[in-house]
Amino acid sequence: MPEWLKDAVFYEIYPQSFYDTNDDGIGDIRGIIAKLDYVRELGCNALWINPCFDSPFKDAGYDVRDYKKVAPRYGTNEDLYELFKTAHEKGIHVLLDLVPGHTSEEHEWFKASGKAERNEYSDRYIWTDFWISGIAGHPYIGGECERNGTYMLNFFKCQPALNYGFKEPKERWQMSYLDEGPLATQEALADIMRFWLDRGCDGFRVDMADSLVKDDDNDKSATCSIWRRIRKMLDEYYPEAALVSEWSNPYQSLNSAGFHMDFYLDHRGNGYNTLLRDYEGGGADNSYFKKDADGDIERFLNDYLPKYEATCGNGYISFMTCNHDTPRPAYTLDENELKIAYAMLLTLPGVPFVYYGDEIGMRYIADMPTKEGGYTRTGTRTPMQWKSAAEEENCGFSKASGELLYLPVDKNGPSAGEMEKRPDSLLNTVKEILAIRHKKKQLSADARFSVEIGRKNAPFVYRRENLLIAVNPKNRAQEADLGDTGICREIMSAGRSDICEALSTVFSIGACSIENGILKMAPQSFMIFEVN
Repeated sequence: MPEWLKDAVFYEIYPQSFYDTNDDGIGDIRGIIAKLDYVRELGCNALWINPCFDSPFKDAGYDVRDYKKVAPRYGTNEDLYELFKTAHEKGIHVLLDLVPGHTSEEHEWFKASGKAERNEYSDRYIWTDFWISGIAGHPYIGGECERNGTYMLNFFKCQPALNYGFKEPKERWQMSYLDEGPLATQEALADIMRFWLDRGCDGFRVDMADSLVKDDDNDKSATCSIWRRIRKMLDEYYPEAALVSEWSNPYQSLNSAGFHMDFYLDHRGNGYNTLLRDYEGGGADNSYFKKDADGDIERFLNDYLPKYEATCGNGYISFMTCNHDTPRPAYTLDENELKIAYAMLLTLPGVPFVYYGDEIGMRYIADMPTKEGGYTRTGTRTPMQWKSAAEEENCGFSKASGELLYLPVDKNGPSAGEMEKRPDSLLNTVKEILAIRHKKKQLSADARFSVEIGRKNAPFVYRRENLLIAVNPKNRAQEADLGDTGICREIMSAGRSDICEALSTVFSIGACSIENGILKMAPQSFMIFEVN
């Protein structure tokens, strides 16, 4: 396990929307380099950069044309090497986005694979053996190549599935994941990883990590075996390299596949979803962090705690403020609600991720026209608002004319410049919380965590080592008796009768007090106490 992950806080950057340095309206790698000090001052010491490889951009870069070449619109390979070097000098690690399951239909591998004559890449993708054969349970397409067969798709029409084989082949054209062709695909994947690791990359976020082997069993055992092989390579040759999976099943990803981190994704009805985006279920929005909703922390805990307890010690569950596929929290939460939400998310165990702009409360633009296959996701991918529209054109993102911008800037939204000037802003609150996280080892990714109070209509109280953290996101006061909590019993067993004297305040949002063992929290408050 890379030691640096214990103190890591990631910042996800959607490169085309972050900062444009060559005035073409699209963010670039040199723009990321220019803003590294901002990232560091925020309190993030690691980056996840969404795909920056050569691509026709029919799916915003998740359709890779060349895994070893930076897309010209972002710069050059040398620019990326410089980013690695400069980031490291500033104490920042960098993960790239790895898309292992499919390529663009314009990739040279696929062009060769689609030829009629057999060649080195004939088995690199999943093909049937006849031009009108279907693929049961999977999307497929025919008539695009001279080869006599149809090929499987992973997502869009432009994304042919790479061949990692089938768990149990049932058709004559299907290969086992242990056959020569799928093993060659595994080696090609490892080669891509070595290429970037050798040039300064610190690891990868892995797209659709659970989907490599087709028709895998419920435990994803065949896919897990591939990732264990990759993990073995990393442990032997790149022991400080890190992997985070888009899987959202830590029982499999952390315990079986060997990933260091697994995202707690926004899946409808899961624990994370109930915190921020309960509205996605179609009924009333009872998100826990919504001040006037009927939220219930138990909905989150019933899903999260079994996962945490089953995987603790094997890897980290990663909370995120948002990502490039998810509506931004500010879509339904105001600035004060966001402060409480981020304070909790950034003090839970695991390795947290902040999506660019969430620290200033950037908004989700629901009616944004689709761009590069974004569809409903496009509204969460708009350009970073560095300055207000009154201060700089395009909110400081680019000096290009408006029609050239990758996406329109939200000119009525918040800006980093404005928030930096306001001491109690969301941005400065996030900075303060992350400074405390780095200072207090009790908040590190692997520090002990336990729930002290976790029920509806009461403050949520949890423990990180000797820190006691209390959350009240509601617009009404809440209180709870600390007398039966583990930390209180420990204080009493040490011969100290006054809980108040035993606790000092480390950080607070709103008002909170402890009187005769009763925790009293004002509306929309958050507190971190430390046992003296």
